[in-house]
Amino acid sequence: MPEVKIDAADGGQFSAYVAKPTVTPAGGLVVIQEIFGVNAVMRELCDAYAAQGFLAVCPDLFWRQKPGVQLTDKTQEEWNQAFALMNGMDQDKAVDDLIAALGWLRQQGDCTGKAGSVGYCLGGRLAFLMAARSDADANVGFYGVGLEGLLGELPGIGKPLLLHIAEKDKFSSPEKRDAVVAGVAGNSWVTAKVYPGVDHAFARPGGEHYDAAAAAEANRLTVEFFRTHLS
Repeated sequence: MPEVKIDAADGGQFSAYVAKPTVTPAGGLVVIQEIFGVNAVMRELCDAYAAQGFLAVCPDLFWRQKPGVQLTDKTQEEWNQAFALMNGMDQDKAVDDLIAALGWLRQQGDCTGKAGSVGYCLGGRLAFLMAARSDADANVGFYGVGLEGLLGELPGIGKPLLLHIAEKDKFSSPEKRDAVVAGVAGNSWVTAKVYPGVDHAFARPGGEHYDAAAAAEANRLTVEFFRTHLS
């Protein structure tokens, strides 16, 4: 499907990539970008979720700074751009945009009305915030960054949240990882799974730290999780 435009809560519109499953209506997924924008990796993820039977939408969260960003993880220049965009992003407005995308999904005739979110890296952090701040039916975060600083949001989580955590995440530390795992243990809605020996972005195909076995396990659990909670 082509890109669509979604109205932002504070005015303006942002674009989003949409992938439609063969059979509809279907459960909806807001697929939340990494720091590289809605690039080929994110579009392929949407297509993969659509192939698994979900209506997937990936909104452009950098649109207030620079619409249509599509970077890769292959050059230092692109990494520098990506970090600058992440640092320049208003996190609260990004969550508002994701909530707007969630609302857009639920209004589509191709959606059952059940919808959740799944995010990677920056998106994994935002999926945690979607669990705390939105009425999404279920949420999944892959190697979310800085989750130890979001533990104060835990009381807001009252729907299922699954966290895939890399044991050797280069953007974290063992102490931060353990703080997250221990912190979420008190909320029965949250499941945290640590993947031994893998680094950040272990599920990004073609990435430096891609781990096929860990990625397959995380992807399988994610699809099962959404089939359970979005059916």
